[in-house]
Amino acid sequence: MKMKRHIPIVLCMIFIANAALVDQKPVHAQQEIPSYAKWGSLAVKKTKEKYPDAAIVDYLHIGKENGSKVSTEKFKLWLKHGGKEFGVFVDIQFESETEKLIDIKFTETDR
Repeated sequence: MKMKRHIPIVLCMIFIANAALVDQKPVHAQQEIPSYAKWGSLAVKKTKEKYPDAAIVDYLHIGKENGSKVSTEKFKLWLKHGGKEFGVFVDIQFESETEKLIDIKFTETDR
């Protein structure tokens, strides 16, 4: 009498799962760079310069005010220095057409 060999069910499931993946193409998430990215980088850089001893612990893009001649990107950064935490609103004004930097304003807040 000949004995049959049984492949454990777990191995069968692994084989089927791997076989199903063979024909699949890799999926790459398409990453869009937000239009405000360069202004966000500038906001972080200038905030670090203004508050060199503080750590930036949070970052928020509030939005953009579009003007025909001058536009403003608005950010809120949350900083920590010692035991104190505080927010800094950063408004970056630039020429709408050329994106030439005009001014950067910092406003501290406790909220």
